[in-house]
Amino acid sequence: MTKKELIFILPNNNFGSKKPNNQPKDLVNELVRFPQVRLIGPEGEQLGTMSSREAQLKANEYDLDLLCVAPTAQPPVCKLVNYGKYRFEQQKKAKEAKKKQRIIEVKEVQLTPQIGIHDMETKARGARKFLTEGNKVKVGVRFRGRQMTHLEVGQETLDKFIELLSDIAMIEKPSAMEGRWMIAVLAPKKK
Repeated sequence: MTKKELIFILPNNNFGSKKPNNQPKDLVNELVRFPQVRLIGPEGEQLGTMSSREAQLKANEYDLDLLCVAPTAQPPVCKLVNYGKYRFEQQKKAKEAKKKQRIIEVKEVQLTPQIGIHDMETKARGARKFLTEGNKVKVGVRFRGRQMTHLEVGQETLDKFIELLSDIAMIEKPSAMEGRWMIAVLAPKKK
């Protein structure tokens, strides 16, 4: 009996983990493959319409990169730029825009139609804090059982609550029924 060798071929374990694609999304240098392009020089001057190969030669002549800035135009518009510097500037602008964004949160306050005045004032103080921080407040009155037959009581409760905050809040969404809830949304007044 001869000894047989078994060869095991192990599968590549990278099948589930793709590496992030760090390829640039911009059409740069050799990726510009249009028959004709309109070329803009490094100082913003028009260099005319030419083939993409000629434009690439011009970019090499200036020791810059050929970047397609308007691929849908007829003919597509390309510019001679330092691509590394251009990408850095774009990332810097995106970072600045992200800093200036403010995410507005919606805080929720729940009431019942028979809430006591002191409890309502306590909840109004909490809502006032949310509003002064620049967040919106969603006020909901929950109806249970037979309370659904007297919606006007819940409406009065909601109106009193809104009146307590009328100096710093405005009604963004007026009260409306959603199932067993009467809901209104308050937003801080503009300064």
